[in-house]
Amino acid sequence: MKRRDFVKNMSLSSLTIPFVFNNFKYEAIANDLFFVPKMAEDRVLILIRLNGGNDGLNTVIPLDQYENLLIQRPNIIAPESSILTLNPAVGLHPVMTGMKNMFEDGKLSIIQNVGYPEQNRSHFRSMDIWTSGMMDISATRGWLGRSMDNAYPNFPDDYPNTDYPDPFAISMGYEVSATCQGLMANFSHTVTNPFDSVNLGTASGLNDGTYYGSHMEYLSTIIAQTNAYGAQVNDAANAGSTLSSLYDNNNPLAVQLRYIAQMISGGLKTKVYILNINGFDTHDSQVASTSTITGKHADLLKTLSDAIAAFQNDLMLLGLESRVAGMTFSEFGRQIASNASLGTDHGDAAPLFLFGGCSNTSIYGANPTITNEIESQAGIPMAIDFRDIYASVLKDWFLVDPTEIQTMFEHSITYHNVLGACNLSVAETEKDKNTSLVYPNPAGNNATLRVQTNDEWTKITLYDLQGRQIKTCFDGVLHPQMHHIPIDLSDLAVGNYRIQIWKKSGNESIQIQKVK
Repeated sequence: MKRRDFVKNMSLSSLTIPFVFNNFKYEAIANDLFFVPKMAEDRVLILIRLNGGNDGLNTVIPLDQYENLLIQRPNIIAPESSILTLNPAVGLHPVMTGMKNMFEDGKLSIIQNVGYPEQNRSHFRSMDIWTSGMMDISATRGWLGRSMDNAYPNFPDDYPNTDYPDPFAISMGYEVSATCQGLMANFSHTVTNPFDSVNLGTASGLNDGTYYGSHMEYLSTIIAQTNAYGAQVNDAANAGSTLSSLYDNNNPLAVQLRYIAQMISGGLKTKVYILNINGFDTHDSQVASTSTITGKHADLLKTLSDAIAAFQNDLMLLGLESRVAGMTFSEFGRQIASNASLGTDHGDAAPLFLFGGCSNTSIYGANPTITNEIESQAGIPMAIDFRDIYASVLKDWFLVDPTEIQTMFEHSITYHNVLGACNLSVAETEKDKNTSLVYPNPAGNNATLRVQTNDEWTKITLYDLQGRQIKTCFDGVLHPQMHHIPIDLSDLAVGNYRIQIWKKSGNESIQIQKVK
């Protein structure tokens, strides 16, 4: 049963090829000025599902609404003095010290009040909507599956191959994720432990022209693909490494994220990893009877925060921060008012987290408004459509053409600038391709210099505004094309600096501002 029998051929986006020079990898810019497809080929997205409906008001706490939160949820609200303050209006649950540190380091973003219109409070229906990115009840493909169908035609036939030997997505656990369901197959490969190499044997794939024969051929394709992907995963895990000392072996999410760090550092080219944490359906005993900062929900939040903080620390030590971004999601939030069982019932919108070295660090969106009187069973109303966040991730992280993105969703998309800190902005990409520039600017600890060279010796140095040389960022010969060269600003104080480009075809000077 060949996929090509059912699907029209789709064209691959043009790609550029990276090369290695003096142990640094630079990317050539594609002819299309809007995006750099091959740069996106190196990027990885981590999706963490908080299964059950996370209580957003107990996770990201609107401190400016605390007085009315005391009225609406007096038996579960954390004491104000214990809340981890991010700014005067927003705080995190007291156990989330790891994520608080990430926020302060510029590696965590919070997006407020995320949901969808006319929220369905059924676990199953709501999760179908979140994984498909569609309100249409007949939708069968996941939001990432639709994008992968466009990017990798003929799947599962013809894959793996020389160009794409690795699985496109990995679901950590025993079940593939519906987010990656494509037209003819799911793009994700299940992994419980990448160090366990499992071979499913073989199946006869001879198609004798019968209905049974076509199915056996399809089954043979899937088994062969699974074995090939399993071998790639195993090889990468054994070749990879992990450097962080923050992982807790008793934290199952941390163990899975450590596996992912090992697979990425071992060279696996998988684009998406999906993980799950169960237990967020906290109708009762959300907090302990003796303390509102302990209990089931606190344990879950600590598991999440500690695991992500350890993973981000590992990415930094491995030099992978600019390649990996992560996002949490849950099928819905909880109601504003707590119930008599020290818990909360199914609600509507809730915050989600984005993490990584390329997140636009901020609290995006306004705090929810909590009044002293609310309607029965009221939830937080949606302010930001989760499908727009998905679309923004596709555009700013995987650099998918917005025209293509719009065809994948049923509503008119609104883009949000939440994950574009490592990209050239649209305005910058429209500039003359021969113009050197640095992005993002202002910048955090990392920036990138875009420079055109003509097979010439090039030296790039960084100066303060008093003309004192701080360091040399690059010194060598660059081949004739547009290069994207990393600039490390992590050891510099906040302020203004100058990047000087010395080359035979013409020297250039660009000012850059470090802001965090």
